[in-house]
Amino acid sequence: MIKAGDAFRDPGEFSRERAKPLAPDDRRDAILDAVVPLLREKGREVSTRELAEAAGVAEGTLFRAFGDKEKLISAAVERIFDPTPLWASLRGIDLTLPLEDKLHEVLIRMHEHFRRVVSAVIALGLRERPHHGPEHRERHLADEAHLVGILEELFALDEHRLTVPVATVAEYVRLVSFASSMPMRASALGDDVLSGLIARGVVKEEL
Repeated sequence: MIKAGDAFRDPGEFSRERAKPLAPDDRRDAILDAVVPLLREKGREVSTRELAEAAGVAEGTLFRAFGDKEKLISAAVERIFDPTPLWASLRGIDLTLPLEDKLHEVLIRMHEHFRRVVSAVIALGLRERPHHGPEHRERHLADEAHLVGILEELFALDEHRLTVPVATVAEYVRLVSFASSMPMRASALGDDVLSGLIARGVVKEEL
């Protein structure tokens, strides 16, 4: 039965279902996705009001999800250092590309990852990565091994062209991409030039 006044309402409203609230973990993830860019921009000086506005929630929702501002920042730092998005991006590279093109794509993705990390480290005044103690060394080594495993799969078709093991290539690419991500070491060399240097070096082959 249509009540008085219903004629003035949008008929579509009768069929719309109210959006289901997010599960706690999903809510936390959504908040982190929204606030990480703001933390890179403003660092620890950002207010909880600004964080809440960026996430599209009330300040009380932030506190219920994380407890306080420092715990939210700690969770955001974990998100920034999380290597799994980088791994997924590397796995998206076409295995059939020429070796030089694959090196270029790897460098671009690792370069972007380190740029995001470095910008956050500077903005937040971090002196070391989270979980830097010896008890977390095993996890760090496992992450490095996982990266090498991805690159081994990526370069499996080109291994005969490599003069060094894939693990060495991985470490070299990591060093180049990290060093070139530092603002104080800004260089005019683009990713294409850097990947070319990795692939071919600086010395011409003698005929």
